[in-house]
Amino acid sequence: MKILIAGIPQYTANYEHALTLCGADFDTTLYPADLSSYDRLLLPGGGDIHPSWFGQEDQGSRSVDPELDRLQFRLLLGFLQAKKPVLGICRGLQIINVGLGGSLIQDLPTADGHRFDGRDQLHTVRCSGNSLLYRLYGGTCLVNSAHHQGLGRIAAGFDVTQTAPDGVVEAIEHRTEPVLGVQWHPERTDRFPPHTGVADGGKLIRYFAERM
Repeated sequence: MKILIAGIPQYTANYEHALTLCGADFDTTLYPADLSSYDRLLLPGGGDIHPSWFGQEDQGSRSVDPELDRLQFRLLLGFLQAKKPVLGICRGLQIINVGLGGSLIQDLPTADGHRFDGRDQLHTVRCSGNSLLYRLYGGTCLVNSAHHQGLGRIAAGFDVTQTAPDGVVEAIEHRTEPVLGVQWHPERTDRFPPHTGVADGGKLIRYFAERM
């Protein structure tokens, strides 16, 4: 079992660490020689997607990189066509949604409760009862947050399976394919002391690496 992290190596240490803790085999590259060598795709966090990809003018997007967008969209579609599991985290969730026809809110009205401000924010999420995330975390849990954008129109075939108290979409799951995206950061929840009550993101990473 081998996982492709579709990112820039100098920015993916947290994801590599999380997969190493699971004993997973992985490569980090945007230019894999052969997609058939990989069994799963992890789309990591990062900067904003260029708004032209979802038909909008720039209304607050930051650190955009259209070439990175293009490469990640291409890899996403390749794994979808092969019906192989995909996990998107933060920007990765947004890549999944936009790549399959959805849109983004470029600067959330409630961004102050979600954005990275020297450290992750913490807030609760509610999990839908028929979802994988419900099976892993129950009806509600506390998650870490580091984003200022959110999902707008949801891509066809997906259900919203986690939401924040302000209505921001925190996760989507495909109804028939092994594709899941979360807006929070399961790869670094181990930074929080147990007494904070933050959900163990390792559960999701392990499920993706071993069972999804």
